[in-house]
Amino acid sequence: MTENPGITGHWDIDPSHSRLGFSTRHAMVSRVRGAFNDVSGFANIAEDLADSNAEVIIQTASVDTRSEGRDEHLRSADFFDVDAYPEIRFVSSAIDEVDEGSYIVTGDLTIRDMTKTVSIPLELIGVDTDPFGNLRACLEGTRRIDRKDWGVTWNTKLDSGGVLVSDKITLEFELSLIKNVAEDAPTESSETAGKDEAPAEAPAPVTDAPENAASVAPKAEPANTEFPPPPPVKPAETPADKPAEKAPEAKQSDAQSSGGGLGKLFGLR
Repeated sequence: MTENPGITGHWDIDPSHSRLGFSTRHAMVSRVRGAFNDVSGFANIAEDLADSNAEVIIQTASVDTRSEGRDEHLRSADFFDVDAYPEIRFVSSAIDEVDEGSYIVTGDLTIRDMTKTVSIPLELIGVDTDPFGNLRACLEGTRRIDRKDWGVTWNTKLDSGGVLVSDKITLEFELSLIKNVAEDAPTESSETAGKDEAPAEAPAPVTDAPENAASVAPKAEPANTEFPPPPPVKPAETPADKPAEKAPEAKQSDAQSSGGGLGKLFGLR
């Protein structure tokens, strides 16, 4: 496991605060320095460094030595041949911690479509949070290579017997990386997504509500059949309709007629 657990996670190179440069001897005496202004890459650092990996991509046309004429020569077929080989790429195959904060990154370096294995020593300068809340890590290191191993062979002999450009190139790494928190927690994101899907099913009953209402409506009719409507109320009688008062008169007339018959029977009349 790594001695510094604070560096675990996914890190992206911050090109505006990083420098991938080089230096070499010119005319056997002076030193020329340059850098590439267009750099991108990342590092995935696991708790077990054997599972870690890194990748760096350099756009060769972005070479900058503070001399336009020299830069154009470096972009030509004599050196980087940027039209045919627009990228320099490094892909790690192993990351080892040789001491606390000291690492050896081994991988394949491809220049002009020629790939060689190199090991690059890097020193962890520190890990801290910047004023914008980004967690940053800084790594620095150097590595000397022979440019002829990648087919960069152009040179000019000097009268002294030397050459104009040294074959030995010192690579200079000053890397500022920003931790990508979103990439570090894919499992949490998937679990959160799963939790968010549960409430999404809640509107389903709401969508079926009109159908349920429609199905409830026919059931209201049997309820009305169990309780039939009350019988119609008998209209109140008007003064013109009083046959009941005439009925006593009919009985009275019947009594009188029956009385008259009795009178005659008993000779009262």
